[in-house]
Amino acid sequence: MASVGTTAGGTRQGPGAGAAAASFPSPAPVPGPAGAEDDAEEPAETHLCVLWSAGCLGLAYYDTGDSAVHFMPDAPDRESLQLLQRVLDEISPRSVVTSAKQDENMTRFLGKLASQEHGEPKRPEIIFLPSVDFGLEISKQRLLSGNYSFIPDSMTTTEKILFLSSIIPFDCLLMVRALGGLLKFLGRRRIGVELEDYNVSVPILGFKKFVLTHLVSIDQDTYSVLQIFKSESHPSVYKVASGLKEGLSLFGILNRCRCKWGEKLLRLWFTRPTHDLGELNSRLDVIQFFLLPQNLDMAQMLHRLLGHIKNVPLILKRMKLSHTKVSDWQVLYKTVYSALGLRDACRSLPQSIQLFRDIAQEFSDDLHHIASLIGKVVDFEGSLAANRFTVLPNIDPEIDERKRRLAGLPSFLTEVARKELENLDCRIPSCSVIYIPLIGFLLSIPRLPSMVAASDFEIEGLDFMFLSEEKLHYRSARTKELDALLGDLHCDIRDQETLLMYQLQCQVLARAAVLTRVLDLASRLDVLLALASAARDYGYSRPRYSPRLFGVRIQNGRHPLMELCARTFVPNSAECGGDKGRVRVITGPNSSGKSIYLKQVGLITFMALVGSFVPAEEAEIGAVDAIFTRIHSCESISLGLSTFMIDLNQQVAKAVNNATERSLVLIDEFGKGTNTVDGLALLAAVLRHWLALGPTCPHVFVATNFLSLVQLPLLPQGPLVQYLTMETCEDGNDLVFFYRVCEGVANASHASHTAAQARLPDKLIARGKEVSDLIRSGKPIKPLKELLKEKQMENCQTLVDKFLKLDLEDPNLDLDIFMRQEVLPAATTIL
Repeated sequence: MASVGTTAGGTRQGPGAGAAAASFPSPAPVPGPAGAEDDAEEPAETHLCVLWSAGCLGLAYYDTGDSAVHFMPDAPDRESLQLLQRVLDEISPRSVVTSAKQDENMTRFLGKLASQEHGEPKRPEIIFLPSVDFGLEISKQRLLSGNYSFIPDSMTTTEKILFLSSIIPFDCLLMVRALGGLLKFLGRRRIGVELEDYNVSVPILGFKKFVLTHLVSIDQDTYSVLQIFKSESHPSVYKVASGLKEGLSLFGILNRCRCKWGEKLLRLWFTRPTHDLGELNSRLDVIQFFLLPQNLDMAQMLHRLLGHIKNVPLILKRMKLSHTKVSDWQVLYKTVYSALGLRDACRSLPQSIQLFRDIAQEFSDDLHHIASLIGKVVDFEGSLAANRFTVLPNIDPEIDERKRRLAGLPSFLTEVARKELENLDCRIPSCSVIYIPLIGFLLSIPRLPSMVAASDFEIEGLDFMFLSEEKLHYRSARTKELDALLGDLHCDIRDQETLLMYQLQCQVLARAAVLTRVLDLASRLDVLLALASAARDYGYSRPRYSPRLFGVRIQNGRHPLMELCARTFVPNSAECGGDKGRVRVITGPNSSGKSIYLKQVGLITFMALVGSFVPAEEAEIGAVDAIFTRIHSCESISLGLSTFMIDLNQQVAKAVNNATERSLVLIDEFGKGTNTVDGLALLAAVLRHWLALGPTCPHVFVATNFLSLVQLPLLPQGPLVQYLTMETCEDGNDLVFFYRVCEGVANASHASHTAAQARLPDKLIARGKEVSDLIRSGKPIKPLKELLKEKQMENCQTLVDKFLKLDLEDPNLDLDIFMRQEVLPAATTIL
């Protein structure tokens, strides 16, 4: 057994001689929680509780990432529950909790949610609780009686009620009932504390309100085809829990956030584009401030400070569960001091900008108090060395005295060992006095050759304890006296330091609200600094918002991703608004840039609606309420639907049924998945349906190779329709693309030029052009003579080979049968 603690000993140099020697091995580290990096937390999960009644929706969800309860005030929702679907798409809950006594519409909706095949990896668990768990009074009682770490223990019951009433709108009855059901579910499932004692409750570090008003509707297909997000497999699945990383996407090029919560907020803004002009302009004001050349140094300094803002909710959760690690104190210390640096910097910035004013005012002196406490109490170097929480000197006199005694033990125990050796049998050459935590002081002597049986271990005046590594350990009168005099120093020191750590945790948790606010404002600043950095590097400009304009106006816009991949990029303008040109039909050769132009319009509009600068010389964005796309077919075997059916069901049908006069619709090559005539007819029917709406027609950009749509014509003439084309020029047999949009209609798709660029054989291209000309002129298509002649020769040679293989001397040979089965059919084919 390796002794843990302090050892001192004496050694005999000869019979009757007494010289003492002592060796003091370093104490083995006391087992404690291993230090962990801030980035090693488990993936966050959300658990949603929802109620719907009489056209009103109330919901709340718990996020294990920040250990907070998020609630949405009661909001109207249709029987189709579109608002609920939007929430599900955004938060992707692990479980959905609702009442067993539920409306038929909700039951039908949850049934579809549970049975959807394409959502199987993220399909939530549907949980029904008894309706009594959602009672209004019992839900209020659960809310008011909860144990919340952000509420000081010194508050009275009345003060606690008033405090919670200032956060939670108790007049939203459905939401309050949903909160009550959620708390019941958390207590029953014990989310995050499954392995803890039953008296440990689920940590709730705050209540946060979220709303989905003023949001622009964008479905998952649009996010995918516009490459707003794009997940790719990470080359090392051991480094990323999900095994995925962000590929070439709009989020990827704009995400320059220095802290994880900034990245999380940027993703949230991308999933919640808004037409709230006040919010959008407040974001743009901060970006514009940091784009000024004289503010570049300030932006870089703030960005460096934001790099030290770590996962505070995870640390607070560990404090609540008493699982705090040594590294947590260092991380929290750096985070708080960085927050104070942000506060001091923002106090020197213009207070007319709301974000700077909020940081300057809300980063209160509580932060300085927390940082001062941690800095004065925690011994970071000692904590890392001991792998547990230790305190600095001069904090607690009792701890200092015990540590002084522990430090002086080696020399003291050397003297004790010398005296013990004088009283032992002269056959014992040496002895040592050791200290083992939880056991105390022991006398240790080497095992003599004569000590074979257990009875041989008995020594008069000593109490035998145990044998370890050929060393016999005893209690003597002196070691018992030392136990009574000094006690268990290691354990006493550790217990007292643990008590101080608990008191320090209570001080921090009492100020959890300001730490949570620090994270909210710091992540917002991080996002806006990231967007400002991208705008500076890529040459973006500030968009303008016009609530009276139903549409968009873009001057010399660029595709934010394509311009980074192409050697040169030709900017294009786009305008749709008012009563003219609400449906824009774009024709042009393949590979001329039609699809890029559509995506460019969609991406610039989207960037403006998240409060970012945009890749254009000028951009004016109107009151856009939704963006619909039909650009790429999202094929899937599990859906059991054809490509064309997906186009109709999941993409075009959404636009037809939901688009309003404020919606932007982007359609590329719709109808190519079925018969040409049928596809053309459906495309024309969809466009005529929108044109029949007159002034309430949505803003539609359509790229198509169906030139018959214009040539026949299939669309009514009028100011609502405008025809655009991609400018090209024929140089001999070559086709030159200018990638510029202009008014007009393409006269051909020039598929042969695209085929030549793809390096198809010249014969195939020439034949294709010939057949195309014959179809266009209405003439019959005849097979090529050269091909026909080659086929005749092959048939003749085959017939000759079969005849030469005949055995004419075979008595069973019937030439008549051979002529009927082989010669006559071959001759017919040849002729």
